[in-house]
Amino acid sequence: MSARRAVILLAFSASLMAPASSLGAHSVGTPEQVAWVRRAATNFVNDELAGNGAGACGILNAPLRATVDHRTCQQRWDARLRGILQTGAGARELRAERRAIATAAVVVHGDHASLGVKTPLFNGPNHFLFTENCWMLEG
Repeated sequence: MSARRAVILLAFSASLMAPASSLGAHSVGTPEQVAWVRRAATNFVNDELAGNGAGACGILNAPLRATVDHRTCQQRWDARLRGILQTGAGARELRAERRAIATAAVVVHGDHASLGVKTPLFNGPNHFLFTENCWMLEG
């Protein structure tokens, strides 16, 4: 086999493998658990993009939904989202985050899960807790 033909076959083989490698790191958990965590994260980002503070709060773990300084979770989140969405950059970042969720690694261990996207969905790492019969984002 000529060197040229070997290079072409190698390049072709690499191109066939590219879609598989673009799926991100390996997820751990049942397919249903992984899908449910991704759905919770996607719903959270969709609510942020829509400026829906109440919807975003509905995906936060209970301690994060508490009233702070006489402001409800929805009031705090609505104010935060107004600031984020005022600039085109904020909405672009959220849309990029939403796309990344679809292929990010999800690791489920018992009633805890983590989502491997570069930017935090909230404060700190992207951890979820299975509580209230669904996956809730922890801060």
